[in-house]
Amino acid sequence: MLMVSWAPVGLRKTPLTLAIVCVLLGVAVFSLGWLGFDPDPRTWDTITERLTEVVVIISLMGAGLKLDRKVGWRSWNSTWRLLAIAMPLTILGVMALGLYGLGFSLAMALLLGASLAPTDPVLAADVQVGPPKSGDEDEVRFGLTSEAGLNDSLAFPFVHLAILASVGGLATSAGWMDWVTVKVFWKLLAGAGIGWLVGKGLGWLIFASEKAGLSRLGDGLVALAATFIAYAVAEVAHGYGFLAVFVCGVTIRAWERDNDFHKEMHHFADQFERLLIMLLLVLFGGALANGLLSSLTWTDAAIGLAILLIVRPVAGVIAMIGSPHPFRDRLLMAFLGIRGIGSVYYVAYGINHGEFGSSERLWAILGFVILASIVIHGVTANPLLERLRRWRSVD
Repeated sequence: MLMVSWAPVGLRKTPLTLAIVCVLLGVAVFSLGWLGFDPDPRTWDTITERLTEVVVIISLMGAGLKLDRKVGWRSWNSTWRLLAIAMPLTILGVMALGLYGLGFSLAMALLLGASLAPTDPVLAADVQVGPPKSGDEDEVRFGLTSEAGLNDSLAFPFVHLAILASVGGLATSAGWMDWVTVKVFWKLLAGAGIGWLVGKGLGWLIFASEKAGLSRLGDGLVALAATFIAYAVAEVAHGYGFLAVFVCGVTIRAWERDNDFHKEMHHFADQFERLLIMLLLVLFGGALANGLLSSLTWTDAAIGLAILLIVRPVAGVIAMIGSPHPFRDRLLMAFLGIRGIGSVYYVAYGINHGEFGSSERLWAILGFVILASIVIHGVTANPLLERLRRWRSVD
C-alpha cells in the first residue's frame, strides 16, 4: 500500500515504473524462499483466472468513468479503427507466428493471438486519459483508453473460437452455428444492452436528485457496486460481462457529465485497482523466479518481441491510414499497445475451458511478452507522451 501511494512520486525522475519495481520485488522475495508456495499460473489456473478477472472488470469501470468525450462515430474514430482493423490484423499476425514460427496447433495459435491482441486496460493506466474533467484527454490517450475498454470483450469470441478448435468443433456445422449466434451475436448484444440498461438505472439512482441521489453520499464505493452488478447481470444472461462493465461506466458518465461525484467514483475504483495490480505483479515476479520462462527458447523470445514491436505497431499504422490525426499521434497509438493482465485472463480461461494439451510453452511466451511490455512500454511511454505534449505546445 505504501508503494502504491508513494512510489510513483519517487520514481518520477527515473526510468523505472511502479510495475517494474513490483515485478522485481516479486522476483527477489520468491527467489529467497521466504514464502512457502509457488505462484505459478500453471498450478493455480482457476485462481489465476478469477483474480485477473476481478482486476480487469474494475479497470474497465474506471476507464468508462474517466472518458470525458461523448460517444460518437466521428469523435471515437480512432477507437473504431483500432477495434475493427488493428485488432483483427493483430490476431491474424500473432496466429501466423504461432503456427509457422512456434509450431503451435491451430487452436493454440488462435488462443495466443486472441489473448495478445487486446490492449490491456490494467497496465495501460500510464498511457490513458486522466481522471474525469482533468482535461488530460489528447487523441493518443483517448484512443488507447477507449480501445482498451472495448477490445477485451471483442477478443472473447476469438478465444471461444480457439476453444472450439481445441475440441474439434470447427469440423461441425453445429459448432460454427453456436459460435456465430451465441458467442458472437448474442453475447455481444447482451453485454452491450445490459451494460447500457444497468448504467441507465444506476445513473438515475445516483444522480436522480440532490436529495434522493446516491451522489450526495459522496461514497466512491458505488463504483465497485456498479462494476459487480453490471458484470453479474451480464454473466447471468450469458453476455460478455467485460463489455457490460465498460458500457455501464460510459453510460453512468453520461448522466450529469460535469458532476464531481464521477471523480469520487473513479478515484475509489483507481485505488482499488492499483492495489490488486501490484499484488498480481508481485505474484508475476514470483512466477518468473520459480521458472515460468524455463521452457522459453531464443526463437520464442524473438517472436515475442516481434509481436510487440512489429505486429501490433504495423497493424495500428494500417488501421490509422486516412485518419485526420497527425502521423506522430497515429504512430504512438500503434506502438503503445500494452499487453498485460487481460492476456493472462484469456489464456487461463481458454486452458480451463478447452483441451489444448501441454501449455508450458504458451505460458512461457505469454510471460515473456508481458515482461517485455512492462519494461519497454513502461520505460518509453511517459517520455514519448511528454515529448508529444511539447510538440503540440510548439505547434
